[in-house]
Amino acid sequence: MIEAYYGYINWGAVAKVRDLEKRYPQLLATVLVSFSEKKHLLSSSSYTHSSESNRENILDLATVLKVSQTLSGEVKLENLLSTLIQLMMENAGAQKCALILVKDQKLILEAMTHVVDTVIPTDNNQYLQNFQRLQVPVLATQELPQALINYVWRTQKFQVFDDATTEATWVNDSYLKQQQPKSILCTPIIKQGKLIGIIYLENNLTTGAFTAERLQLLEMITTQAAISLENALLYDTLEQKVERRTLQLNEKNQTLAQTLEELNEKNQCLAKTLEELNEKNQCLGQTLKELKQTQTQLIQTEKMSSLGQLVAGVAHEINNPVNFIYGNLDYTQEYTKDLLNIIQIYQDNYPEPVDEVIDIIEDVELDFLVEDLPKLLTSMKVGADRIKKIVESLRNFSRLDESEVKNVDIHEGIDSTLMILQNNLKAKPHELEIKVVKNYGKLPKVKCYPGELNQVFMNIIGNAIDALEPMRKESSNLLPQITITTKIETENQVIIQITDNGMGMSETVQKRIFDPFYTTKEVGKGTGLGLAISYQVIVERHGGKLECISTPQKGTEFIISIPL
Repeated sequence: MIEAYYGYINWGAVAKVRDLEKRYPQLLATVLVSFSEKKHLLSSSSYTHSSESNRENILDLATVLKVSQTLSGEVKLENLLSTLIQLMMENAGAQKCALILVKDQKLILEAMTHVVDTVIPTDNNQYLQNFQRLQVPVLATQELPQALINYVWRTQKFQVFDDATTEATWVNDSYLKQQQPKSILCTPIIKQGKLIGIIYLENNLTTGAFTAERLQLLEMITTQAAISLENALLYDTLEQKVERRTLQLNEKNQTLAQTLEELNEKNQCLAKTLEELNEKNQCLGQTLKELKQTQTQLIQTEKMSSLGQLVAGVAHEINNPVNFIYGNLDYTQEYTKDLLNIIQIYQDNYPEPVDEVIDIIEDVELDFLVEDLPKLLTSMKVGADRIKKIVESLRNFSRLDESEVKNVDIHEGIDSTLMILQNNLKAKPHELEIKVVKNYGKLPKVKCYPGELNQVFMNIIGNAIDALEPMRKESSNLLPQITITTKIETENQVIIQITDNGMGMSETVQKRIFDPFYTTKEVGKGTGLGLAISYQVIVERHGGKLECISTPQKGTEFIISIPL
């Protein structure tokens, strides 16, 4: 209805316009109110108005029709912006024009132009000499009065100033302060109650440049501009989508052509590859076997390296502060003893101290403190000594500095392993303690790879702990036990026997116990490499033997033999 109303005005159908105002005032309320507001605002700005009856005579109908035709003929946003700015400058008599659009609830300065000359140009092309397609947020520019534009955005009501320098309301606007413009017009572009954009016009040559007649003409232009802008934005969006889709399609076509070419080349190589594959399959069995052995060695090397570095790092970091604490505990005990002696002598010589001293003695419970402090220091020393032993065990176990063959004490390696596994051996809620029995013989130092041998002890004792897990329930009648025996045989062999009284294993399992990747544990609890690596370390690296003797329901024994 609103578009039809303006259309009849464009065509000069005065009678039809009056008929629509009379018959449909409720549908044209926003337009009629807009005319009323403009009349009031213009009168307050000292403009001279004609009556409603001769409004149609004021408008240059030929100009309005030309403007409508020109704007409606533009569908590309770039062309529409330049045309719209040119028309606004031409028909408003402005020196500066800025077109602002609302995008994603933000004001974006899309385009702006101005004339440098001190007179309004007569050649229309001069308006576009300084045309700029900026596309920047209004908040980021200093070329516009931001406060005024934000006010029009919020209220959707136009503002016109005969002389902006006399407007007290906007005296704090930084742009108006610096530029001191004279005539200003800021009007919204609205379509069906929705704000699309804002037009800002400025004239620095004269005051009162934007007359009532020009305002009415500009209103007609903005009405058509709202429709054309919406269409142009839609066209621009569709055009961008088409360009993106076309680009994507071309890229996919190029990719497809390249893929087809590569496929043809690969097909030519396929026959040759199949022939070569048949030849390689004949060697696959041997290759897989070697691969498993190599993989086992790599895993062992990486595991030992990582574990050794971790253990050595932890031991080193703990060792220094523990030594400091342990070394000062003796002095602390001595100083504490001296202080307690002084207190005792003081009490003997001054049995009746002043009230303040009595109160402090009662508050700190001096008798209890004197009795408990030595015990506390003793327990601290026991704890520090325990930490020292654990650190020493960790360092002995890692032996990063002993990757070569060394003469070492086998018992130290076993004890270090047991110390590391102590948490798994001790009693827990609803689980019994695993008793460890040591039957150590008198052994000389053995020439071996200490770090690798300690890993063998770790694997075998760790498996023994896992095997005893069912017996650790408090309801079990048997007490879980691991027995470690060391001795020397006549053939100059060191024998280490590690025995558990668990459930044992079947003969079938015993035959595969040293195979790589074979495990009887649940998924995620074992890799099947521990005993395979242990066998490799003892047999290949040390020239010894590793045997397993097991009887179902009676237990399992691992026998390690290492030549001296």
